Amino acid sequence: MGHRLARLVPGRDTRLGYLLRVSRPRFWLYLAGPVVIGVAYAAETTAELFAPIAVALFAYFLLPANVFLYGVNDVFDRDIDVENPKKDEREVRYRGDSTVPVAVAATGLAGLVFLPLLPAAGVTAMLAFLLLGAEYSAPPLRFKTHPGLDSLSNGLYILPGVVAYAALAGRSPPLLAVAGGWLWAMAMHTFSAIPDIEPDRAAGIETTATRLGERRTYAYCGLLWLTATGAFALLHPFLGGVFVFYPLFVAAIALSEVSVERAYWWFPAVNTVAGALLTNGALWVLIYG
Repeated sequence: MGHRLARLVPGRDTRLGYLLRVSRPRFWLYLAGPVVIGVAYAAETTAELFAPIAVALFAYFLLPANVFLYGVNDVFDRDIDVENPKKDEREVRYRGDSTVPVAVAATGLAGLVFLPLLPAAGVTAMLAFLLLGAEYSAPPLRFKTHPGLDSLSNGLYILPGVVAYAALAGRSPPLLAVAGGWLWAMAMHTFSAIPDIEPDRAAGIETTATRLGERRTYAYCGLLWLTATGAFALLHPFLGGVFVFYPLFVAAIALSEVSVERAYWWFPAVNTVAGALLTNGALWVLIYG
């Protein structure tokens, strides 16, 4: 089945196939998923679930925003990625041509198109997403090379949900939800950096994960996820019940024989299930009150 699906995707040697791989298809829902959740919790009627602005934001954060985010990363990580084994099969290395920079510029500008359609809270969140998405990898700030800041800046992954919530509700989501989501995203980012510890060290790049080492990075992620769980539990026990899986999961990985390189690739499925639970909880309340 996987081989048949692979044949439907343009080859990595074609321009379209190359850009699709730059956008990390396995991680598309990391940006588009928060949009779905934000819309589900902001909607006051079922019709609002498919409001034009909601559909447009989902489409933008599903593909163009991923090209923007990961394209900037690949351009400015060209030298580092020489040592990164993930680029050999699951991803692609930046070729040095103009395809990715042009795509990054176009998809970044596409995000700005939404600004006149958003309330102040949505404008702030969209601009923060674009700024953090660029400066995580690009100079002069290049947050990814500063331990602590690399983790903190990756709260950007929940900003699509803030944009979508604000677009429908006209205001920001509850502060506890934003704080909990930001902590969750920080932990996700730092956990994902564990497989890169050795390649990053070989390239002379210092990150939160290279600074802490594998064992202490597990503890750091567990603490962040536990705090995020507490924040969501204060909002509603159901939310806390969904997020409590994450600190338990990282503890199980740390204490097991499972390699972090293998566990890392489980997270798209894990996060999809968590997102589905959160969305269905919101829809239950919306439909049944």
